[in-house]
Amino acid sequence: MTTTTPGRPDPAGSAPSSPGATVAAWWREFLGLPRPLRVASYVALGLVLVLLAGLVTGVVLVRRPLPQTTGTIDVPGLSADVTVVRDDHGIPQLYGDNLDDLMRAQGYVHAQERFFEMDVRRHATAGRLAEMFGEPALESDEYVRTMGWRRVAERELALLEPETREALEAYSDGVNAYLDTHSPSRIAVEYTVLNAGGLDYEPEHWTPVDSLSWLKAMAWDLRGNMTDEIDRVLALADHSVQQVASLYPPYPYDENAPIVGRGTVVDGVFEQDATTGGTRNPQRPAFTAGARSALRSLRDGLDRMPSFLGRGEGIGSNSWVVDGKHSATGEPLLANDPHLSTSLPGVWMQMGLHCTTLSPSCPLDVAGFTFSGVPGVIIGHNQDIAWGFTNLGPDVSDLYLEKVEGDRWRYDGKLLPLRTRTETIKVRGGEDVTLTVRSTRHGPILSDVSDQLADVGEEARVEGAPALPDGTSYAVALEWTALHPAPTADAILELDKATDWRSFRAAAADFAVPAQNLVYADREGHIGYQAPGRVPIRKSGNDGLLPVAGWRPENDWTGDYVPFDGLPQVLNPAEGFIVTANQAVIGPDYPYHLTDDWDRGYRAQRIRDLIDSEQELSVDEMAALQLDDHNPIAPTLVPFLLDVKLRRGYHSAGQQLLRTWDFSQPADSPAAAYFNVVWRNVLADTFHDDFDKDLWPDGNERWIAVMETLLRDPSNAWWDDRTTDTTVETRDDILTRALLEARDELTRRESVSPDDWTWGHLHQLDLQSQSLGQSDIAPVRWLVNRGPWEVGGSSSAVDATSWDAADGYDVTSAPSMRMVVSLGDFDESRWINLTGVSGHPFSAHYTDQTDLWADGETLPWLFTRSAVEDAAKATLTLR
Repeated sequence: MTTTTPGRPDPAGSAPSSPGATVAAWWREFLGLPRPLRVASYVALGLVLVLLAGLVTGVVLVRRPLPQTTGTIDVPGLSADVTVVRDDHGIPQLYGDNLDDLMRAQGYVHAQERFFEMDVRRHATAGRLAEMFGEPALESDEYVRTMGWRRVAERELALLEPETREALEAYSDGVNAYLDTHSPSRIAVEYTVLNAGGLDYEPEHWTPVDSLSWLKAMAWDLRGNMTDEIDRVLALADHSVQQVASLYPPYPYDENAPIVGRGTVVDGVFEQDATTGGTRNPQRPAFTAGARSALRSLRDGLDRMPSFLGRGEGIGSNSWVVDGKHSATGEPLLANDPHLSTSLPGVWMQMGLHCTTLSPSCPLDVAGFTFSGVPGVIIGHNQDIAWGFTNLGPDVSDLYLEKVEGDRWRYDGKLLPLRTRTETIKVRGGEDVTLTVRSTRHGPILSDVSDQLADVGEEARVEGAPALPDGTSYAVALEWTALHPAPTADAILELDKATDWRSFRAAAADFAVPAQNLVYADREGHIGYQAPGRVPIRKSGNDGLLPVAGWRPENDWTGDYVPFDGLPQVLNPAEGFIVTANQAVIGPDYPYHLTDDWDRGYRAQRIRDLIDSEQELSVDEMAALQLDDHNPIAPTLVPFLLDVKLRRGYHSAGQQLLRTWDFSQPADSPAAAYFNVVWRNVLADTFHDDFDKDLWPDGNERWIAVMETLLRDPSNAWWDDRTTDTTVETRDDILTRALLEARDELTRRESVSPDDWTWGHLHQLDLQSQSLGQSDIAPVRWLVNRGPWEVGGSSSAVDATSWDAADGYDVTSAPSMRMVVSLGDFDESRWINLTGVSGHPFSAHYTDQTDLWADGETLPWLFTRSAVEDAAKATLTLR
C-alpha cells in the first residue's frame, strides 16, 4: 500500500501557517475578535511578541496532559508497587503482586492516556452529552435516557460476582487517584478547549457503573438488524413483497460455508456430530404510509445517536484459527481483526496485565486489547489460551407498533397501564429539558423522543385494521436484550483467567450482550469455536424481519433465550481450522432462529479458500492473509462490463484496464479505482430512481448478492430508470451508462490518463475525534484530527476498509486492530492498532501505529517479562 503523510489542514484552507499564528487564530475565534487589519511596523513587532507568547502558551497547554512514564508516582490504595513498562510505541505492560493492585493500576494508566475519551463515553451512555456539548447532543441524550442504559447498568452491578465487583471498584479507585491529583487542563487539552468556550467543567469521580454502561454502547452498535426491519417497511412503500424480498437474498449455504459445518441440538444440547431440524411459521403485518413515515423518523433519530464502535456497512470482523497441522510452528495460530468505525483515539488500547507470581489470589498473566474505562483485557491471550471476537449478529431487538390511549395501551383486547418515569436533562447554555419516558411490556416507547413520532397516531394505521377511536394513537416501542440486566462483565475477567476449553466456555456462558463469535486456541494444541449471547425465542407470529403489532400476544418473545448449551460450538474440527467473518453460524436446519440477516460470507469463504490453498501458514502468512484485498463482486461483474461495446479511444481506455486486472485493490491500482467508480455508478443508475436517499445502496455484501442475481436477468424491472418516461432500460443500458460516467468522473477527479489513476486517491482514511473533531472551529479540528491516508481494500474484502457507495469513496470503517497469536511462542505474536495507545493529540503515540497499519505492517507482541523489559523505553513505578 501507499500512504500519504498525515497532516493537519490550515484553518483558512491555504498553505500551512506557523504554529503561533494557528494558536492566535484559535483564540481569536474563541474570543470573537475581528480579523487583524494592516498595522504599522511597531504594532507588527508587538504582535510578533504576542504570537510568540501564544506559541509558548500553546505548547504548554497541549503538552501539559502528557502522562508521566518514568520515575515514581504515589497511588493511594496500592498494597505494593506496580511496575509499568512501556515500549517505544508507549504500549504499557503492568506487573503487580495481586489482582486488586493490577486493577487499580490499570484504571490509573487508562486515565493517564485516555480519560477524556472515557468521560465522553460515560456522558454518552448516561444520556448526559448535552451537559458538555449543548443542544446538538440533546436528541441523542433523549434516546439514551428513554432506553435507560445507565439504569440497566446499575441493576447489573448487583448481579455480578463479588470478584468482578471488587475489580470494578479497584479500577475506579485507580482512575480517581489520577483525577484527584490532576486539574482538567492537566488531564486533557480538550478540557482546556471546552472550558475556554465557557464550559467551566470539573470531571466527576469514576464509578463501576460508568464501566458497565460502556457495555451498553458496545451492545447498541452491534445490535443486529433493527435498521433492516425499518428499511424493509420503507421499501414496501411502492414495491411489491417479491421485489423487496429480492433485495434481501437468503444466505448462500451452497456457496459460502457457515462457521460450524455440522451438528445440531439434541435434547437441548448442541452436539457437533448430530443431525435434526426445526421450522418457524411467522405472520407479518403490513404498514401504511403513516406508519412508514413514523419509522423513517425513528431511523433518522437512531442514526444520530453516538456510535463508538460503528454501525451499518463494514461493521463486522474477521477471525480464524488453525491447528498445528496447518501451522508452520506445529502449534495453533489465531488471527483477529475487528472492523469498526474509524475515530481518534481508536477504540482499542493495547496493554498487558501480569501477576509477578501466578497464584489463586493473583491469576492474571494476560495481554491484548482493552477498552479504556473497562477493567481487564477484552481480546488477546494469557499464558494458556488465546481468543478472538467477531460479531455474531443475531436478531436481538424488535420494534413494536403499540396502540396507546391516554396513559394506557392495548394488549390482547385489554387496556393496561403504561409504566412512566421522568428524566431531567441538563443542557449546556440552555434550559433543562424534562422527558417523560413511557413503556409497555415490550420496552420503552422510542417514538416519544420525536415530535413527529409522537403524532404518528394522526396518520399511521395498520392495513386492514379499523380506524382508531378518538384519543387513541400509535407509538413505537423497543424490545432489546441489552435492556434486560445480565452479568456480561463477569465474562471479561473470566476469559482473562481461563486456562482450558472448559473454563473458556464457562466464561463465554456469561457473555450475554452483544452476542459474539468466539474463536479459541490453547497451548495443548486444541482449537475451538463457541457462540455465546442472549438470543430471544420468539412466538410464531414474529420472525424479527419487520416491526410487529404490539397488541397481538402472538408477536411477543416467549421470555426464554436460546440455551447456552444449545448454541453452536465445535472443538478440534476435522478440517483443522475455523473461520468466522460474520457469516451464517450454522446451516438452515438448526432448530433455533438466530437471524436471517447474516453477512453473505464473501470474506469468510475467501479466507477459507486461502487457508485451503496454503495448507500450512506461518505467523507472517497469517498476517498477510488479513491484508487480502480481493474484490468479491469483480469476478462476476467484470465479464459483463467487458462485453459492453464502447467507442475506441477516450471512453474505452478505462475499460481496457479491466482486461488484465486480477481483482486486487491496492492503493496504487488504476484498475481498482476505475472498477469501484463503475460499481458505485451501477448501483446508483439501477436503484437511485427507486428509493429515497436514505435507502440508496451502500454497496455492502447484501447489494453484492443482489447484483449477482440481477446481472443474470438483463430485462429485470430493477434495471429500468423510472425517470425516463419513454424508454425501458435494460442491464446493458445501465452498464454502458456506468462505464461512461466512471470515465468522466475519474478524469475530473484525477487525470485524463488512466495510468495516473489510483484507488488510494479516492479511498482515503481520515481519523476524526468523535467530539471536538466535529467542531465548526477549524483550529479545534486541526488540534484533534489527523489524515488522510491513502489505503487499499474495500467493502466485503478481507481487508475491509469499507466505504458507502451512497456517499462517496472515503473509508467509513476499517480493521480497528490486527493481531496474530502464536501459541507455540507468544513472543513471536504480532499486533497493530489503527491509531495508537494515547488519547492526547500531541502525544508521540496518538497515531504512531497508523502509518504501519496503512502499510500492512505489524509490531512485535512481546509477552514474557524478559522480552518486555529488553524492549522497554520507559519504566514507571506506581507506589
